Amino acid sequence: MTIITSKSNNLIKKTKKLLQKKYRQESYLIEGWHLFEEAQNSGETFLHIFVLEEMAERLPNVTNVTLVTNDVLKELTDSPTPQGIVAEVTMPHRELEELQAGRYLVLEDIQDPGNLGTMIRTADAAGLDGVIVSNKSADIYNQKTLRSMQGSHFHLPIWRTDVIRACQQLQIVGVPVMATTLSQQSVDFRVIQNPSHFALVMGNEGQGISKEMAELADDLLHITMLGKAESLNVAVATGIVLFSLI
Repeated sequence: MTIITSKSNNLIKKTKKLLQKKYRQESYLIEGWHLFEEAQNSGETFLHIFVLEEMAERLPNVTNVTLVTNDVLKELTDSPTPQGIVAEVTMPHRELEELQAGRYLVLEDIQDPGNLGTMIRTADAAGLDGVIVSNKSADIYNQKTLRSMQGSHFHLPIWRTDVIRACQQLQIVGVPVMATTLSQQSVDFRVIQNPSHFALVMGNEGQGISKEMAELADDLLHITMLGKAESLNVAVATGIVLFSLI
């Protein structure tokens, strides 16, 4: 099998573009054996698999494998120490009409990729039916987001869409929308006891939920602060409220 040794190889240059959001329309890159195995176990479609020659024997019987040198592999990841494998994976596309009654996490304009990935991973850990991410949130397929998710995006469906429309769709199928915010109308999250269906909305790190979301929500929730801290990290707050609801 031929080994690609040049960074200027056309396939490498084309694949490297996927590190930029504007080129991620139909596929994206994952790096490392853990994410590769998660993707494979979930039945994802691999368009290309780039692996170091000395690690090729770790690969199962798969196609579209290309051997590369370590210097070439570094071109395909933002990690200073690649783990030996990078794969191009087909990106899923989901429609709002697919939303059914269930338990969802809705993320409105989350800016930090680490927060976004952690919150999706938390939703996975809580056994939710899906995550809905606003169009203005950080990119789901950013390398930092992918590292934070640890493969959780392979375990549950994720919609990237207009979250107001998504919440309206959920209300139509009988799912109450619960948004976290500090206001005179909000109640302590512990008041809500084990709802069978819900959509929990978490807002932007600095601004919280939008005015439109606050008006749309069936319930407004907050975490009562017992100490002197003014606020919690949004990913931490998500874990606290989410596991209380389930």
